[in-house]
Amino acid sequence: MERDLWLLWAALAISLYYLMHFLRRPSGNGRQPPGPRPLPVIGNLLDLRRGNLHHTLAHLARVHGPVMLLKMGLTTTVVISSRDAAREAFTRHDRRLAAHTVPDSVRVPGFFDRSLIWLPSSDQRWKTMRSIVATHVVSPRSLAMELDVAQAVYGGVTNLVSNTFFSVDVVEVGAQSTQGLQHAVEELIEHMNKPNVSDLFPLLRPLDLQGRRRGATKVYGKVFRVLDDMIDRRLSEASSSKTKHHDDFLDVLLQLTSTGTITREDVRAIMFDVFTAGSDTISLTVAWAMAELLRNPGIMAKVRAEIEDALGGKEEIEETDATRLPYLQAVVKEAMRLHPVGPILIPHDAVEDGVEIKGYTVPKGCSVIFNVWAIMRDPAAWERPDEFAPERWFLNGTAEVNFRGKDFEFIPFGSGRRICPGVPIVERVLPHILVSLLHAFEWKLPNGMSAEQLDVNEKFTTANVLAVPLKAVPTVMA
Repeated sequence: MERDLWLLWAALAISLYYLMHFLRRPSGNGRQPPGPRPLPVIGNLLDLRRGNLHHTLAHLARVHGPVMLLKMGLTTTVVISSRDAAREAFTRHDRRLAAHTVPDSVRVPGFFDRSLIWLPSSDQRWKTMRSIVATHVVSPRSLAMELDVAQAVYGGVTNLVSNTFFSVDVVEVGAQSTQGLQHAVEELIEHMNKPNVSDLFPLLRPLDLQGRRRGATKVYGKVFRVLDDMIDRRLSEASSSKTKHHDDFLDVLLQLTSTGTITREDVRAIMFDVFTAGSDTISLTVAWAMAELLRNPGIMAKVRAEIEDALGGKEEIEETDATRLPYLQAVVKEAMRLHPVGPILIPHDAVEDGVEIKGYTVPKGCSVIFNVWAIMRDPAAWERPDEFAPERWFLNGTAEVNFRGKDFEFIPFGSGRRICPGVPIVERVLPHILVSLLHAFEWKLPNGMSAEQLDVNEKFTTANVLAVPLKAVPTVMA
């Protein structure tokens, strides 16, 4: 009986909200973008029910155009799917689109209202924390690699990030392990990825009918305990005159708390953002690059020949060595173009009127999705867009294209003021890791698998991963 009353209340609330929604439809003579015909209440949700979301959106964009309107329940979303539309959005309307849509599952007190990811860029705290990260995050150094490509790189990169910024291995923190932290982050991604009535029908948000926010709050608690333990250990060390001073990013953050610039909760939020953004992006891109190299033996041979010519018998690879390897750099770019870790950027909010893209009005209050997977395969920008071809980066000036978000045919990290702050880290660390792997080992597919049999299909949650995890056999070079 109680459950029936809840459902009745929810149905009445949805009906009321639906009526109010149509009474408050945007006014004016602006031309709204085209899109598939929505159904009452649920909108276009059935159009998105199959396959990877970025593939489905790209397919719909081929029918309805590069600026497309969708109804997600009772919320409105505009999808950007081409280089030219992305250029117009970021260059003309960056400030109006600079807020991020906050899913209900991350509305955890002490996190979403302090995180660089979710704070609006107009908030002074966002500006302060962004400046701190940009000023004090230094370049990572070296990383070891083991057999299971994706898993080993994730663990290594997580500890690399942890060591570089906070001078401690995650595996040394209490009883938690690198895998434990990874599993917690994966749980959070799962909560974010599942359809949430609270996001589709915002009036129902306070009820958290599916328990997504409650479940995510528990997982955030696990992660925060690990990070709090790191902070407590450092504070304890600081009070001991015998303890070596680390002089790292965590020290900087704690010094800033002592001056009142940021709070301890801000420190924890920044640490979380650094761990999750840096580790996943680097480890997953390495896995994609290795998969494409193993699938294309001719390209692998060219990379290995370049490394041999440039580095010869050098035993220890340094970060600067990767700058002498333009073909390897092209492999990294091509892997990110073809398989971006974040194929769909965190949705932006149109916080003001006046946004017009390709002649279409973007209604105030709607979400704006940039399908960078589709943008970076835009046939108007790339020849043979679905082919893994590192050579393309040496043609027609594309060698100058980088990760910085100014070349709108290649925006794996977004663009504008909300571009990922970790771009300099990934730009320097990722090639270093890849050249270290290829210099130290010769890689082969296991159990006699041929290159043609390697599965490079994608599986998308909020990150783009190989549907079948990559396994490879390393042989120490003679």
